Amino acid sequence: MNNFIFQNPTKLVFGKGQIAKLTELLPDNINLMLTFGGGSVTKNGVYDQVKEALKGRNFIEFWGIEPNPRVETLRKAVKMGKENNINYLLAVGGGSVLDGTKLIAAGIATDTEPWEIVKGGVAKEQIPFASVMTVPATGSEMNGAAVISREETQEKYGFFGTYPQFSILDPEVTYSLSPYQIACGLADAFTHVLEQYMTTPGQSRLMDRWAEGVLLSVKEIAPGIKHNPHDYDLMSDYMLSATLALNDFIRMGITQDWATHQIGHELTALHGITHGHSLAIAMPGTLRILKEQKKGKLLQYGERIFNITEGTEDERVEKAIEMTEQFYRSLGLTTRLSEEGIGMDTIETIASRFNDRGDAFGENSNVTGDVTREILISCL
Repeated sequence: MNNFIFQNPTKLVFGKGQIAKLTELLPDNINLMLTFGGGSVTKNGVYDQVKEALKGRNFIEFWGIEPNPRVETLRKAVKMGKENNINYLLAVGGGSVLDGTKLIAAGIATDTEPWEIVKGGVAKEQIPFASVMTVPATGSEMNGAAVISREETQEKYGFFGTYPQFSILDPEVTYSLSPYQIACGLADAFTHVLEQYMTTPGQSRLMDRWAEGVLLSVKEIAPGIKHNPHDYDLMSDYMLSATLALNDFIRMGITQDWATHQIGHELTALHGITHGHSLAIAMPGTLRILKEQKKGKLLQYGERIFNITEGTEDERVEKAIEMTEQFYRSLGLTTRLSEEGIGMDTIETIASRFNDRGDAFGENSNVTGDVTREILISCL
């Protein structure tokens, strides 16, 4: 294993009825701003629960953070926060609301223009923030990362900063999610694990087994959730799987990939494809083109996750990739660019962007624009 330093300071408050703990979790004597998305929390009862828990406290509200949060919107929130001397934020919503709130926290804490914070890659200062997470997918409730879009230039980048002070996860709030939202969330969690796991074999038995445990859990609960999305135990496993997939626990001391995510960000920026769905399209292509590089891990993954034990090594690798794509499709997601009306123009745009920036992603830093073109062509 590689050397590493691990610290995750987020307090996770999990289970039914836990939103009521907000008032005791939040510090006293803070100037609080709540951040929201488009309004779904007013329909599923979450907003009322939050308001009840905060009865007697003063706070202001900012609404309108989009899926794939836009810096153009977040600038308005930063302005509101500064005008009201806000020194604590509470995100109520899905990963996009929390990602956007992380940039708001950085924008309020500094005079640096928000998009410059994103492009810099690291938020050096942020005011404290916490979350009530309603859409399991990104893991943003227990990590320091955020991904922000800029509509003006059709760009999407990630940056890193501090972690939420606490996050409340009540599986019952997932009952109002649409089948598509759940499918994208499951795809997101599954792919988050693959980005950390599907690299070099033999680095850590413990990290491998932990990652495989999350992969198997997501794979096993998906059919049951499709049949009964109001099953508390299934939705609990779904919610916690999404958190564990990207809260630093399964990547201690190992190499990571993340090329699929960079490709997915471009598909979202250019076509508005939901993040988890973009990963379901790009990940099988990444595995197809890099199958020799990832052969050892693909063989292990195929055996342990899909019980692929027969055939030559090459046949087992191909089967593992095929089963991965079938899993995404079993969620109800398309896995081909052509199914979304995307063709060579977009592929060339993405390849050119990566080449122009000198990007080289992946555990071996070899996924250039030219390799990305091959990956996306295999996804047509």
